[in-house]
Amino acid sequence: MNLILFDPSETQQPLPRTDRRATHILAILRRQPGDTFDAGLVNGPRGKATVLAIDDQALFLAFSWETSTAPEDPIALLVGLPRPQTARDILREATTLGVNAIHFVRTEKGDPNYAASTLWRSGEWRRHAIAGAEQAFATRIPHVTHGRPLVEALSALSRDGVRLALDNYATADGLSARRDLAAPLTLAIGGERGWSEDERSLLREHGFALVHLGPRVLRTETACLAALVLARAKLGLMELTALPPRE
Repeated sequence: MNLILFDPSETQQPLPRTDRRATHILAILRRQPGDTFDAGLVNGPRGKATVLAIDDQALFLAFSWETSTAPEDPIALLVGLPRPQTARDILREATTLGVNAIHFVRTEKGDPNYAASTLWRSGEWRRHAIAGAEQAFATRIPHVTHGRPLVEALSALSRDGVRLALDNYATADGLSARRDLAAPLTLAIGGERGWSEDERSLLREHGFALVHLGPRVLRTETACLAALVLARAKLGLMELTALPPRE
């Protein structure tokens, strides 16, 4: 946890000692009254928090914020609804890398029961997105939807920018060879069993070009992260050149 995030309403009240952030502040950061730590407002600015006092029930904090907020990342993900543990990994790691939205959609080959998981019903998904942002020292978490049919999600997407869908079987074009990558960019990744023929046609109808990541068949979470890394590098948002050798 490189940055501790708060919702705006939480900054107006003490932080209970039972909260995971209080545990981190006291046990990991070892902050005492008068000490500061890095904090951020969800989807807002970063800043500093000062520990004013600590009692048996809560931490009392004061906040000062920077005047600017980082812009949204220019990449969105559309992902075939995976099993809950896979969705947790994608929520956390994709947020760490940086995306503005993740749409988990129902697909023909996917299990529709995944949409009924407590991950979604309880709002647990947001905790994983926040953990990803805290790891990245960032404040923005993606807009997340889940459970809509693919056709409905596609119809709701903005028509702006480049659209690419990963597919191992129906294209010879590699993502890394694309010369037209530009922001904003939407990446579509199929579920555990990939896209159906009807879904490939539907994606093409909505402006998606099919690309692949190479000959290996990857897990959904691995494909998401590999595609994000390649896309961010080609957009100039991530550096992939080798570090100089140590002397």
